[in-house]
Amino acid sequence: MPNNRRRLVGRVVSDKMQKTVVVLVESTIQHRLYGKTIKRARKFLAHDESDAIPVGATVQIVESRPLSKRKRWVVEKVLAQEAVVDVDADLQAQEAGQE
Repeated sequence: MPNNRRRLVGRVVSDKMQKTVVVLVESTIQHRLYGKTIKRARKFLAHDESDAIPVGATVQIVESRPLSKRKRWVVEKVLAQEAVVDVDADLQAQEAGQE
C-alpha cells in the first residue's frame, strides 16, 4: 500500500512546548505575472515524541491525523542539527564572572 502522505523539510524555530516543535518551512515560487522569485514561509506545529530536538535543527515532517487543534504533522527524522548559541546567556555569564 503506497504512502501518500505529504512530507516537508524545515527548520525548528521553537521547542518550548512539551512534545511539540514549531517548524518553519520556506519555499520559493515565481510570481505568475512578473516572473520574480518570491520566498514564502509557513510555520507548522509538529509532534516530537522524544522531546529532544533542539532549535535550529533541520527536520523532515510528515502529515498525520489531527493530534490537537493545530497539530497535524509528526517529525519523521532529523536531517541536521545546528548548535544555536544563546548570546544573551553568554553575555550574562561573562558579566557575572567579571563582577
